[in-house]
Amino acid sequence: MANTLVAYFSATGTTERVAKDLAAATGADLFTIAPAEPYTAADLNWNDKRSRSSVEMNDEGCRPALAQTVENMGAYQTVFVGFPVWWYVEPRIIDTFLEAHEFAGKTIVPFATSGGSGLGRAPQRMRQLAPGANVLAGKVLNGRPSAAELKSWAKGL
Repeated sequence: MANTLVAYFSATGTTERVAKDLAAATGADLFTIAPAEPYTAADLNWNDKRSRSSVEMNDEGCRPALAQTVENMGAYQTVFVGFPVWWYVEPRIIDTFLEAHEFAGKTIVPFATSGGSGLGRAPQRMRQLAPGANVLAGKVLNGRPSAAELKSWAKGL
């Protein structure tokens, strides 16, 4: 898919595998959404209310710094944004990514991996964070969807 980017945040590698497969299946460019300060295993312990991920997710205004931004975002018309579902929404690093780039006139397609929930309120929140963008409903892509399944899903949007 010309003019398409797959941008993703992956805490443990699960979302990364799906994002790479999606980019390969669609011919899209790939971008890793990475925090300036990488997450440790302790940071990701959602059972610990004092862990970094818990603290971030309990603060609607939290915006973890990005390691880098997309330099040529203007070249893309469609941006798939992938992430693990945290607390029924996108992680705050995704909020940072959306606010750091101009998405007006672009189509954003959320995709996620999850241990048991759907996208929750993520698409609605993403619409607020990327004014002027067409944010689609998106999809949870658990497991390893085949290249044919990914290509079919992307073409059907």
